Amino acid sequence: MSDRRVFRWATTSARLLAGTIVSAVAVIAVVTAVSVPWPTLTRTPVSIAAVPAPATSVAACAGGVLSIGRDVADVESISVAVAQRVISGVSEGAQPAQETTLEVPGLAPDEGPAVFASPPEGRQRVDVAATGAATVTADDLAGFAASACRPPLLESWLVGGSAETGAADLVLLSNPGVVPATVQLTVFGAEGAQTPPGGTDLVVAAGTQLVVPLAGLVIGEASPVVRVSAVGAPVSAWLQASITRTLTPGGVEQVGAIPEPAAAQTITGVAVTRTPGTEGASDAATVLRVLAPSSDATATITVTPIGRDEPAIDPEVVPLVGGRPVEVDLGGLPVGSYSVEVDADSPVVAAVWQTTGFEEGDDFAWYTPSPLVSVPSLFAVPSGPPPALTLVNPADEPAEVAVTSEDGSYRLELAVPANGSLTARLSARTVYLLDPGESEIRASLSLTAGGSLAGIPVWPADAASPEIVVYP
Repeated sequence: MSDRRVFRWATTSARLLAGTIVSAVAVIAVVTAVSVPWPTLTRTPVSIAAVPAPATSVAACAGGVLSIGRDVADVESISVAVAQRVISGVSEGAQPAQETTLEVPGLAPDEGPAVFASPPEGRQRVDVAATGAATVTADDLAGFAASACRPPLLESWLVGGSAETGAADLVLLSNPGVVPATVQLTVFGAEGAQTPPGGTDLVVAAGTQLVVPLAGLVIGEASPVVRVSAVGAPVSAWLQASITRTLTPGGVEQVGAIPEPAAAQTITGVAVTRTPGTEGASDAATVLRVLAPSSDATATITVTPIGRDEPAIDPEVVPLVGGRPVEVDLGGLPVGSYSVEVDADSPVVAAVWQTTGFEEGDDFAWYTPSPLVSVPSLFAVPSGPPPALTLVNPADEPAEVAVTSEDGSYRLELAVPANGSLTARLSARTVYLLDPGESEIRASLSLTAGGSLAGIPVWPADAASPEIVVYP
């Protein structure tokens, strides 16, 4: 081997050794870099938390009891059979609510329903509550009707009434806003959901109430449920229900709307005032109407006396066909006050029809579900029969509830047992604050005396505007 070849071999070996050492050092450096924490720079994004200014609180009323067809020259004309007497109030220390009157086509300017509005004060929401009542005695209408004034909604549900012979039911649509609303009425009945021509693209002008005869939508339907869908502006909806049996008026009611379907519906304070008739009687005094609007479902119906733990009758399991209302006879209940619970495996809407009897001078009421109240909420008690407040506690812990009159002169503290209920007597023509404390409670008003009957659920106050976070 020559000196040149020896030198070339030596230099090559040196380069290989150096490369191997460099590679090993690189591997060690990478492993070390991965395993050893590197210094980091953390910067919190700039954010601004703000609470939007609350909106004006609005409560629109149903208005007086209406009669249709009294003018023989215009059988479709409406008139006010009796005006509504309204009680209203606002949050403690706030200015009185601003009262206006909606216009109703065919009625005098001062005959429309009232609207109460309370703007915020000092960026604080002002709650407003109002309730109206009317007693009518006439050849074509008779009975006691009471209903709470409600905020407008983009969608609501009316469960009650009939379009059969003898019924003269009216859908009332109020727009207390400043822009027109376009409303679609979808009627659910024996044939499923229908959008009749008379309920399509109804324009409710700002500051007006539109009256739509239910029979003009689905004549002959025995158990309708109406979905009210609005665009452009929300509307407040009611159903005025009345019945005449062989020329004898059998009662009148203003049925309030249900905000949305839910898998669990609780109807509280159902007042049974009539001793059950003989077994097999054709007329049912207590009837539940329930609808699963979207899909087939199974519902369990439980009726429990207020103040008791055990059901009054065995729970009943009812199959529901999507889009078709079902009526369940709850007859046989002794005189007393009850809570009716509907538990389904899909969202439903429901209401209970109760009557004092089927003779002249009797009345009926539609009881709608009571939503959960978790914040201090105002409610107004109208004039009429002695009012009773029913409280239902769905929780496993007792609820401490306070009921205070608007002027602070009366305060009632109630302990509602876990999974229990109770009833308390209140005064008519008074505004109260219901404070559930740390609990959630369901509440309703029942007004009954003689042949008069009405029920009004207590709704929670509008939720305050939540805090929002802005990232500039």
